[in-house]
Amino acid sequence: MKFLFDDESFSFEALRTAGHGCYGGAELGEVLVTCRNIPEGDEAAWCREWSATAERVHRIGSEARAAGRLVSAREALLRASNYYRNADFYRREDPDNDTVSARLAMLSRQTFATAAELFDHPPLHQAIPYEGGALPGYLFRVDDSGEPRPTVILHGGFDSTLEELYFFAAEGAVRRGYHVLAFEGPGQASARRESGLVFRPDWERVVTPVVDHAITLPGVDPARLVLFGTSLGGYLAARAAAFEHRFAACVLHDGVYSFHEAYLDAMPPFLYDWIIDKRDDLANPVLQLMMALSTQSRWAVRNGMWTFGAASPAEYIRMTQPYTLDGLADKITCPTLVLEAENDQFFRGQPVKVHDALRCEKELMVFAAADGGGEHCHEGATQLFNQQTFDWLDTRLGR
Repeated sequence: MKFLFDDESFSFEALRTAGHGCYGGAELGEVLVTCRNIPEGDEAAWCREWSATAERVHRIGSEARAAGRLVSAREALLRASNYYRNADFYRREDPDNDTVSARLAMLSRQTFATAAELFDHPPLHQAIPYEGGALPGYLFRVDDSGEPRPTVILHGGFDSTLEELYFFAAEGAVRRGYHVLAFEGPGQASARRESGLVFRPDWERVVTPVVDHAITLPGVDPARLVLFGTSLGGYLAARAAAFEHRFAACVLHDGVYSFHEAYLDAMPPFLYDWIIDKRDDLANPVLQLMMALSTQSRWAVRNGMWTFGAASPAEYIRMTQPYTLDGLADKITCPTLVLEAENDQFFRGQPVKVHDALRCEKELMVFAAADGGGEHCHEGATQLFNQQTFDWLDTRLGR
């Protein structure tokens, strides 16, 4: 679905940002006027224009807060958080030494945290114990009564942030009576940037400590835990559910059978052979050429190198090989919902493969382009996706 740009990546990221408007993360007019000043494929202009919009809306929020207009402050600061995230999106050439990227990421977190203080029931910051350190999280609450409620354990995937998870699914869940423990794991956003944690395929080693923490929190019903993974999180959550069996249900948003396969499908066979044979002297120049010609390829490989801790494009692609459900999908025992987007540009066809490999109670839910939900993770159709997903969960949990 083309949205404002011919460049496929710019179109998708603009749609993603605008789509968060249904839960307060964007204003359509702000998206339109920002995007009209960005030339096709111009990543510098993307950062400049989204930064300017974020800063303007941030000022609105700060001035409203200082004046005691707390609803206006909350609304503006939520939008600013999303815009700062988007301004930083393509700055992946060297994030560890990019002061602009670090500043944008910090402002996205700070504006969200300030807005969250103004919620009717402010979320509780979490430091989830993990291998001698801690993973960042929020507990989003229906109320502060302490009444046991079904609780969604929510994580993102390849590039989402903890704050963005609020717009994806956390607010939709809270409105329907679910608490949500959202967190960032290794490789994700501030866990990568501040703690140096890179992705790992054995995601159960991440999720099990989160479950151990969740069941200690007030209001969390340990008999009604739901694991929910978004984008690459569709693989990560499935992998975790194959080993961690304390979940009453699992949602794969969307289903991912093999992360590595997505790269295999996007390159000629000779190049893949060079990568697997470690002919990096041949493979890396070709990969660099592909990156130069495609915004999507350039961003995906750069972001992958950073989040996986790879030294070169070819090494990164090899590092994705263990991210597969081969021999694991049949170990998932809880009811599992596999979501599919009809026009998914990243993992087309993989949700069906996941669904077919499952041996638990399962359902494949396809979102059609004709209904506006055909893009990856149903960007632009968040309310539709939340409605159908949580209706399914309500039925499975007897609500």
